[in-house]
Parts: sequence; structure tokens; C-alpha cells
Amino acid sequence: MNHVTCQITMSLDGFVAGPDQSVREPLGENGEALHRWMFEAEPGSIDRAIGASVGAGVGAYVMGRNMFGGGPGEWEESWRGWWGENPPYHAAVHVLTNHPREPLEMEGGTTFHFVTEGPERALELARAAAGEREVHIAGGADCVRQYLRLGAIDELWLRTAPLLLGSGERLFEDVGDVRFEQLETIHSPLASHVRYRIVR
Repeated sequence: MNHVTCQITMSLDGFVAGPDQSVREPLGENGEALHRWMFEAEPGSIDRAIGASVGAGVGAYVMGRNMFGGGPGEWEESWRGWWGENPPYHAAVHVLTNHPREPLEMEGGTTFHFVTEGPERALELARAAAGEREVHIAGGADCVRQYLRLGAIDELWLRTAPLLLGSGERLFEDVGDVRFEQLETIHSPLASHVRYRIVR
């Protein structure tokens, strides 16, 4: 069975997005600063190497409606995600939603599939699409929490950025009795990267 992984960046006070998320600021106020480690790191740095490795070995993804974007409610068909015509996934992406939509084929091998039957069904479809490769739970916070509650995530790479957001979307809220075994830790000036095995 596929290995199910998640990589997500969190503030020191436990938020993966700031307050007042919107189409203009999908990560909320100051939320973009969470990802400085990926986009502002010096060439040749450990953060650059880690950022380049994100997605390696992944055969399919699952993400929440908010991460794909486009606002709540019925789909505005002109919305095609935040990433332009060539999203960075290059694989099947299964979007959890309450509103049906036809699959959206993009450049570079990414196809977004919109799943209305719940997280278990989305994971089942992602496993089938991934073959023997990993399934990655891409986020956002609510999506990750659903899979933590289901006990479906095998490994979590938690990137902790040295900033406080004050409020927003918490990662570890109402996830039940989840236990972690620390496997690897990498520190840089822009983030601490810790890999955990989820202990069931």
C-alpha cells in the first residue's frame, strides 16, 4: 500500500495560514512569510535543497478546496487554481469539495479531480493514481486535520518558521490522540524541518 506523506509549514504559535484569508491573500495576513525558507533561501543552502526535493517520489496528491481556491460555494468555472497553467504537481491532484466539477487538465501533467464523496474516497482515488509511489496530503489545515483524524498519514514533515501569526488556521486542533516519533531534524536560519512518523 502507498506511503502517505504530508509536508506543511507552521508558525511558532501553531498556524499554517494567517487571519483574513482571501483571494488576494490566500495564506492570510503575513501568511506568505511562512514560506520564506522556500522562496528566499540563498542558492546552495539547505533550504533550497529541501525545497527542490518537495514532490520527489509523489505519484498523486490530495488537497482541500481552500488550497485549490476559487472561493466557497458553487464553482466559478474560470477559476483554474493559484499556480497558472503549469502547476507544480505534475500528477493527479484530488480536491476535496462539496461541489462537483469536471476534471481540469493543466500543462505539465497535472490534472485536478474534484471529489465530493469525502476524504476516504479521495485517498482511495489518489492511491490508485499513484501506483507504487507516495500519496501526498498537500493541505491546507482542514484537509490535513481530516487525514490525521482518520489515521491515514504515515509521515509528516513539519517545517516550523520563526514567526508568530497570532491567529488564523491552526494545524493541530481537534485531531484526536495523534502520536509522533521524531525521525530527522534539520535546522536553518529560516526554518526547522522535522520529520515525524505517525505512531498508531
